[in-house]
Amino acid sequence: MTMKFNKIYPGLTNLEHTFRALGHRNYRLFFGGQSISLIGTWMQQVAMSWLVYRMTNSAFLLGMVVFLGQIPAFILTPFAGVIADRYNRRNILIATQVLAMLQALVLSILVLKNSIEVWQIIALSMFLGLVNSFDIPVRQAFTIEMIERKEDLGNAIALNSSIVNVARLIGPSLAGIIIAALGEGLCFLINAVSYIAAIISLLAMKIARKKINLAQSHVFHELREGVVYAFSFAPIKYILILLSLVSLTGVPYQVLMPVFAKDIFHGGPKILGFLMAMAGAGALSGAIYLAGRRSVLGLGKLIALSSAVFGLGLIVFARSRILWFSMLVVFIAGFAMMVQMAASNTILQTIVEEDKRGRVMSLYTMAFMGMMPFGGLLAGSLASKINAPNTLLFGGVCCILGAVIFARKLPLLREKIHPIYIKKGIIPEVAAGIGAASGVKGFTED
Repeated sequence: MTMKFNKIYPGLTNLEHTFRALGHRNYRLFFGGQSISLIGTWMQQVAMSWLVYRMTNSAFLLGMVVFLGQIPAFILTPFAGVIADRYNRRNILIATQVLAMLQALVLSILVLKNSIEVWQIIALSMFLGLVNSFDIPVRQAFTIEMIERKEDLGNAIALNSSIVNVARLIGPSLAGIIIAALGEGLCFLINAVSYIAAIISLLAMKIARKKINLAQSHVFHELREGVVYAFSFAPIKYILILLSLVSLTGVPYQVLMPVFAKDIFHGGPKILGFLMAMAGAGALSGAIYLAGRRSVLGLGKLIALSSAVFGLGLIVFARSRILWFSMLVVFIAGFAMMVQMAASNTILQTIVEEDKRGRVMSLYTMAFMGMMPFGGLLAGSLASKINAPNTLLFGGVCCILGAVIFARKLPLLREKIHPIYIKKGIIPEVAAGIGAASGVKGFTED
């Protein structure tokens, strides 16, 4: 297929339009490096969950390890946003990739030597959580530096999600097979090696030097400025609140997957890998769906709808005892979860002021990743008292309620967002004055 990235969008086929962000050299490098690295990341995540549950046989400790490993994101991510607005984002990402590689290498050595203990898993998880506290918000803010045409930003964000979920599709399946045959240690070693691709891709990029003013005010003042900006602007505020709710009560279903694989479906690491892979396949489908969209119009409605579908999927999965049907439901839930999170990311990145991008994306990361440790702890605690299926039932109901409240706020949100889209020229036909009324309506309707 001959790509036509340098032509006007109407000349692109649907497939070319879906992958148009790859027309930017720096983004192609990023896409390639991350595609390799994230397979190893997902292998490690599945291997870590299985290792902890195998060693402890405790859903509570499983949730506790996730909590302690992710709590740094809740504490440090806001400060990482200030750093992302102050310093060279690519250099920060190179440093975080190197540190994450060292973490995976140490973990693999301990497991392969059969000398791993639970406290070591917790310590290494907390270290990786600290690294990710800086890596994730900086990575989100860095996306726009790899894209020359702002019209391609939403496509790049969707493709970022597709990278994660291709890896999520492949990684858990490979991890399940490798764990069953050779143990968890090899998964950690493969992850360590996979970081080399990400580091090389970052080093090979040619990023325009950006003028950075280091004479800003105190870090806490800038942090407060970012928080006030985000929560005084209704679209950012309500998107972050819904994302936090879904991440707290819904997304932790992944923490309980080993419990379902072992106790509900009476399987082992292969069943766990298949369940995680189906969730990844659904999420990948959601990311590709968003990448193929030709406009940001309709994303508000999608956020509300996908949150409700995700919650319903959790409820059905919690009650199912048929493996093939549960895998189908997990696919649908994964699709909905990805649409909700990637659509939220796209709207935030297209409406945020550039000098506050890092701080707003740190709040996005805090809402997404930062709430997960509390969600993991909550899920583990509830599962030990009311069992895993009832825990997912509770989470599903919370997601649906949050979706309903967000849907009722859509008229207010579209009134706030529409002028920004006109000013930035993000929607060409609206910027040109064509169909302005439909542009306002379009935030909630396709």
